[in-house]
Order: sequence, then structure tokens, then C-alpha cells
Amino acid sequence: MTLNKHLAEQYKSASQKIRVITESWVGQEIFCPSCGNLVNRYANNRPVADFYCTACSEDFELKSKEGILGKKVVNGAYNTLIERLIESHNPNLFLLGYDLQSYEITNFLVIPKHFIVPEIIEKRKPLSPTARRAGWIGCNIILHNIPQAGRIFYVKNKQVIPKESVLENWEKTVFLRAASKTTARSWILDIMNCLDKLGKKEFTYRIYIILKMS
Repeated sequence: MTLNKHLAEQYKSASQKIRVITESWVGQEIFCPSCGNLVNRYANNRPVADFYCTACSEDFELKSKEGILGKKVVNGAYNTLIERLIESHNPNLFLLGYDLQSYEITNFLVIPKHFIVPEIIEKRKPLSPTARRAGWIGCNIILHNIPQAGRIFYVKNKQVIPKESVLENWEKTVFLRAASKTTARSWILDIMNCLDKLGKKEFTYRIYIILKMS
């Protein structure tokens, strides 16, 4: 799967070029992981999301990066994102990795919004007093703090994942939305990360009750 680099020939800025061609590819190729319908692109400069689904009203933000996606994703203003997470107004996150030489898609995945909690947001240092937006504080999303179940691939290492698998993997995570408070979801995600580290699909647990006699 490749990006159409000719779509951005009229642009001079490298960042603008890649934004145009990646957004065009997503709008033409990517379906909603919740219901399977193709996603639609919002008008430019929408502050919260880049794509939406007309069938189930899911919103998606797109982040693209050359080469390996890495452990962090640069995001916007720290305080704004934290407020959205607390109010559950954040979009789902599309991540796209590409090869700039061949314009080939190397990885494409979605992180459901219920996996994005304040604990995985890293606060960056304020911009210097000489910067155009002096004092502005951005943030990063720490990807390695997201459980494996929260990284749903459409394309992994250049291999396309069947649509049925994408929809099924999304459906397995929907139970997290029932945990309305971010603190509850954070606790569940911590447990899921522990299970990932154990490397087991099944486990047993014991509850110990200690009674203090007066």
C-alpha cells in the first residue's frame, strides 16, 4: 500500500505535503474499526479530530511519522488534552508510519480513545521565552504504556490485516467504555499491561481477606 505523492506537488512545505497525501490515503482506504464504514474527512483546521464516521459517529485524529512509530507520539497542548480525557471528549487515534523513499505504508493502526488516559500523557517543557508561543506546554502520548489490545493494526510491517480481524479486535475493547471514570479505566489498563508482561492469556487470582479481631 503506497501514498500518492503527486497529490501534493503544488505544496512547498514538506510537512504540508505529507499531511495532504496521508489524509487523502486514509480518506480513501480506511474504514471505521467500530462499524466497518469508510471514514470521512473533516474540514481543515478542526481542533479536535481529522476524520469521522457518519454511521456510528466515532471521531479520529491522525498522526503520521516517517519510519518507525517509536515509543512516543507528539500531541498538542497538555492542559487541553487532559481536560478532554477527563470529560471523555477525546477522539480515537490513527497512527500511520511510512517510508519516505518509497512512500509505502509500513504501519497503520488505531488506538481506541478508551485506552488514552492521563497516566500515559507526558508533559513537555514549556517553550522558551524567545519562542513564538513562549510558555506553551505540549505533550507526548507514551505508546509503550498502552496494552497490546489497545493497538489495533490495519497494516503491520507492511502486511495488511483482514478487515474482519480489525473489527473483532476493536469489539474486544469496547467493555472499557463502561468504565466511565478515567481512574477506573486506568486501573483496568494497568492490569492489562501486567498480563501482557506475563505473556499468558489465562491466569488465576486469589483474594485474601484479613479480619482484625478486637
